[in-house]
Amino acid sequence: MGSIPALVFVVIVVLYLISSINILREYERGVVFRLGKVQVPAKGPGIVFVLRPLDQIVRVSLRQEVLEVPPQDVITRDNVTLKVNAVITLRVLDPIRAVIEVANYVYQTSQFAQTTLRSVLGEVELDGLLSHRDQLNQRIQTIIDQRTEPWGVKVVSVEVKQVDLPESMLRAMAKQAEAERDKRSKIIHAEGEFNAAQTLVDAAALMATQPMTLQLRYLQTLAEIGIEKNTTIVFPLPLELLTLFNKSINRAAAADITPIVIPEEHA
Repeated sequence: MGSIPALVFVVIVVLYLISSINILREYERGVVFRLGKVQVPAKGPGIVFVLRPLDQIVRVSLRQEVLEVPPQDVITRDNVTLKVNAVITLRVLDPIRAVIEVANYVYQTSQFAQTTLRSVLGEVELDGLLSHRDQLNQRIQTIIDQRTEPWGVKVVSVEVKQVDLPESMLRAMAKQAEAERDKRSKIIHAEGEFNAAQTLVDAAALMATQPMTLQLRYLQTLAEIGIEKNTTIVFPLPLELLTLFNKSINRAAAADITPIVIPEEHA
């Protein structure tokens, strides 16, 4: 009969030891409190004995965590109202401080991220928000990381995920983009006209130095017109030939006119 209490005692001791065994994975660390005092350093990975009720253990993951910041109403410096959300990647570097310094580092980081997102984006204009997003992400990350560093939490990255613009602003931006495309089209067309005119000027200067090139061009034009089987042929005639022809006619007409001399009467 005396062996039964001893057997019960042994079973209780075995069950207690089994319950005291905690297995921590490679990415986990255990912050152990013994009689309310933290044990340094953090335990794990592997087997960790926790002698309850004297000891208490808090598991902390060292893996990166993704935290999504809910959409925030932001008013930019040029008075445009937006809805902006972001994604934050963070990880714990010091498990002891992450447990002791803050009650819930994920919740605290989320709150800081919301206020920081509104304050930073409210200092820039809409064009800067859309075109310099990488710089804004880096600035937000730096500000949040400075606040979480005392907790042993590192903010790895911050990405502005989505920017929701009002409908009126979307229509205005579409009109602006269309006007910009029309502007570029007109500039390209004007540059093409200028280049064509410059080419014609160069060709005219070359033909002026070599008159035979103009005659060859006339013959080539006639050959091209003849291929088309046209019934009417328009022959280009230079203005210089017309001027020369007019001068010849004028000289011929002047040569045919004989001056009439009226004799003086003798008194």
